Amino acid sequence: MTVTLPSPASPLKIGTRGSPLALAQAYETRARLAAAFDLPPEAFEIVVIKTTGDNRAMIDADRPLKEIGGKGLFTKEIEEDLLSGAIDIAVHSMKDMPVLQPDGLLLDTYLPREDVRDAFVSHSKSALIELAEGAVVGTSSLRRRAQLLNRRPDLQVVEFRGNVQTRLKKLSEGVAECTFLAAAGLNRLAMDDVPATPIETDDMLPAVAQGAIGIERRLDDSRVADMLAAIHDTTTGQRLAAERAFLAALDGSCETPIAGLAELDGDTLRLRGEVLRPDGSESISDDQTCPIEDGAELGRAIAKGLLNKAGEGFFDWRA
Repeated sequence: MTVTLPSPASPLKIGTRGSPLALAQAYETRARLAAAFDLPPEAFEIVVIKTTGDNRAMIDADRPLKEIGGKGLFTKEIEEDLLSGAIDIAVHSMKDMPVLQPDGLLLDTYLPREDVRDAFVSHSKSALIELAEGAVVGTSSLRRRAQLLNRRPDLQVVEFRGNVQTRLKKLSEGVAECTFLAAAGLNRLAMDDVPATPIETDDMLPAVAQGAIGIERRLDDSRVADMLAAIHDTTTGQRLAAERAFLAALDGSCETPIAGLAELDGDTLRLRGEVLRPDGSESISDDQTCPIEDGAELGRAIAKGLLNKAGEGFFDWRA
């Protein structure tokens, strides 16, 4: 394989949002590419792109994501720059990615997955069970809201939008008694000082693709494809193939609370999936295994089974 490598004089441009976590993910991508091809960091340029979802006014208003445009709010401008050639690759948090990409783009490279768990974050408590009846909990995640209310319908859940730092600031200001963050984000930001307790996946199934970094490219860019192949993590790809097939078959928007997690054990893939009503009043789930190569097929099958199990009326709230 002969690849024309980037150089400080002609760097490969890596597009990303500007939040500390997004930048950490872009730096990790740069470091892995530099190591794979024995290149200096200067051979890669980090290009910060402001997306609609980063609008300060919308963040401060704490409006639910589904009301202001869904997951595409965080990708539209980045993907436009990728299509135009302004950047060469785009780095994304996979749990925020729609299941379909625009024509001409491909998302098929994943870095090794971090901790998939949610973390309970509070200055005074260490677990959900310790919260008093009627306690105020902050989260911007429709999935977490539904899961929390399913387990503790007495809780008051308030919107908590913004990046990790913004949400921690709201917590310290007493807007809520606790919040929930992805353990992966805290790890990538080395935020060991945050009062966070990981929640086991049996207690709170995470978002589809949580903890995974994805790298998007132009479909016809064979040079970039060859470079990305050197840092792609096959195991993460196998797990996400099952999870994202499950999500796509259910509902790839931000309007339905969905959780899903694939895990590997030898040649076997285990996939757990859950879908809930937004108010937490009902939850349906499934847990099945299959050969790894059949993961995507199992994801679609579990989704179909949950849709059948949901029955008439389960999604009436969307009408």
